[in-house]
Amino acid sequence: MNTSVAYRLAAHFFQKPRALMLASLALATWCAAGVAASQSVALEKVTLASWGKPISEVTNVLVEEDKGFFRNRGIDLSFMPGAGGGDAIRNLLSGQADVAFTDPGSFYLAIDKGAKLRAIYDIYPQNIFNVVSLKSSGITKAADLKGKKIGVYSLNSGTRTNLQILLNQAGLTEADVTLVVTGLLNFAPLMQGQVDATAATDTGLMVGRQKGLADVNVLEVKNFLNYSSDIFVVREDTYRSKKDLLKRFLAAYQASAMWMLANPQEAAKLAIKRALDGQNEAINLEVIKLRNLSTVSPLTDRQGLGAMDVDTMQKAADAYLKIGLIEKPLKIRDYVAQDLLPGK
Repeated sequence: MNTSVAYRLAAHFFQKPRALMLASLALATWCAAGVAASQSVALEKVTLASWGKPISEVTNVLVEEDKGFFRNRGIDLSFMPGAGGGDAIRNLLSGQADVAFTDPGSFYLAIDKGAKLRAIYDIYPQNIFNVVSLKSSGITKAADLKGKKIGVYSLNSGTRTNLQILLNQAGLTEADVTLVVTGLLNFAPLMQGQVDATAATDTGLMVGRQKGLADVNVLEVKNFLNYSSDIFVVREDTYRSKKDLLKRFLAAYQASAMWMLANPQEAAKLAIKRALDGQNEAINLEVIKLRNLSTVSPLTDRQGLGAMDVDTMQKAADAYLKIGLIEKPLKIRDYVAQDLLPGK
């Protein structure tokens, strides 16, 4: 009921001054009851399984307590850290999570093995992966990686699968190199000579440079195949039975991404208290700027954040088949759903 209507109704029955005071009290009681009723509405919990830890590049998700992007849409968001995109998919398939924040490679591997999944949102349509080496190593092209020790974040991460894409460009496979697990954003093994090169991300490289990494050669995967770095994935049964919830989730995430695009400096400040690696505001800002760049593309300019380039995703799946990462051809359109996207 409109408050002015409620007041007039109360005043109609209480014509004397004292009665008007009672009407005001009644109105206040009615308003308080309405607020209490709205606050008592239970939020629906959504657990987001991430490929990594709560670090500054995902500040837009970590500021939920400050901004309430999800809470304002009736969602109680829970962030589940992981050690690579494969981790996020496993947590999704086990039922521990509702949505996976994962790389397309891990998605392809899962559906190749029979998992019933849907990709519903393209988080970073630009490829952010690279392979970094010291200039002294003489590694200037993919072919130079043969016989070398190469670091990856984990064996279940996008750094590994994107390294394989890069190796394929030179006619190489994993059998031609030695993989070394170095951990997230860790360039120490490269700087200390324990590996010849490290597969990383753009933000990882930026942080490494801030910490003293210099004189490096960088091979960027996007120069060979510029496909999405990360996507949101759900189980098929979740997609079919919880469309309203997922629409609200994607609208909330899109709003958080738009906020970080428009307010990188505020995000950098909030990352100090919300991100594990957020102690340095200046570094936070540079990380956030890089991640903002990977969030947009010509397609998202036309259709809104989250729009998926299915043709490019198909090319990437075909490359995975050619390399031998998956065993059968995948018709990606059968595993992508764009009907939940908020649009522009």
